[in-house]
Amino acid sequence: MPKRVILPLLLLTVAIAPASAQEREMRSETEVRLLDPGTNDILWNSLGLLGLLGLLGLRRRHSEDSYHPASLE
Repeated sequence: MPKRVILPLLLLTVAIAPASAQEREMRSETEVRLLDPGTNDILWNSLGLLGLLGLLGLRRRHSEDSYHPASLE
């Protein structure tokens, strides 16, 4: 790259970097929910747990559980 292109890019990077490095005072949705004491609903927590337990039914079975045609004797 020519030096006349590298220098403006370097100056632009130096000018932008401090602005992007500033900390923001914004909170994520999860942080807001955790700070609000009325949103910890046991119904939704138990429903989610039931859904996770339902995933246990998708586990792979043993190899002898699958269909095997009988051999001719």
